[in-house]
Amino acid sequence: MSPVMTQPTTEPLLDIRDLTVSYRTTEGMLPAVRGVDLRVSPGEVVGVAGESGCGKSTLASTVLRLQPQDAEVTGRVEVSGTDVLTARWGDLRVLRWAEASIVFQGALHSLNPVHRVGEQIAEPIRLHEPELAEAVVAGRVGALLEQVGLPRERERAYPHQLSGGQRQRVMIAMALACRPRLVVADEPTTALDVMVQAQILQLLSGLVRELGVGLVIISHDLSVLAGICDRVAVMYAGRVVETGTSEQVFTAPVHPYARALSGAFTRIGDPASRYAPAGLAGDPPDLRDLPAGCSFAPRCPRVVDACRSAEPALLELAEGRRAACIRVSEP
Repeated sequence: MSPVMTQPTTEPLLDIRDLTVSYRTTEGMLPAVRGVDLRVSPGEVVGVAGESGCGKSTLASTVLRLQPQDAEVTGRVEVSGTDVLTARWGDLRVLRWAEASIVFQGALHSLNPVHRVGEQIAEPIRLHEPELAEAVVAGRVGALLEQVGLPRERERAYPHQLSGGQRQRVMIAMALACRPRLVVADEPTTALDVMVQAQILQLLSGLVRELGVGLVIISHDLSVLAGICDRVAVMYAGRVVETGTSEQVFTAPVHPYARALSGAFTRIGDPASRYAPAGLAGDPPDLRDLPAGCSFAPRCPRVVDACRSAEPALLELAEGRRAACIRVSEP
């Protein structure tokens, strides 16, 4: 699948600046997201990659201010010019679904098991457009189901009567119900077989081209993002450690962590990668007790003493290309 080719406008749909999200725990504050910047323009697909616990889902939930009450948040998150972190509750309700929506991971747990899927798709439409007649709402629900590749008749099904791929399509239909300009998809292909994964990714990329929405897609699988995204941001321990086009990050990563992520997947035309994918020793750090200097240093195969003295800044290597490593200029 080829990456979506777009011409982003200068006005972003999503503009995240110096975002920090920390959770209160019994053992102190846990910094889940640390100083993240991210921009998404209309018709652009931006991927966020990283291991479990790196802050990807926290970043996704903060876009619509869905973080739990024990979270402390600083920075700015602007959606179509509105800072969602300081918006009044009424303004936030208007923004959700209509300006920006989210596709949660785990559709079976996100859908209400006792309501038919058609009713669940119709709910945000009724909430944001109460003037619409029921016949119009029903017609839009049917059209949305067909848009995501499901027959209209499936609107009467309960979630347990659908396959995993069909439930994920229903979640995408719900996200598009109020015609938002920005969609955040948090691990949309988790627990799906590879054929269904490909179908869901093809569906998302097609909708971006057809509707011109901005899409943020989050995944631990860098190979998934390489096939659909224009740009990719790699996160580690709550920070963005590398950004670039999907081709740059997947085929020529410069940060050692991004290299490890890229090397963990097989490549078409490279038989050796099928039998000896690269691994990465160790585990991500405890965010409540981060190591001094670069947080990746304890696992890094290229670590030097200077890496442990200060956390490296996200340096611009070229236009749109950044990495947080003091050794990026070395071969």
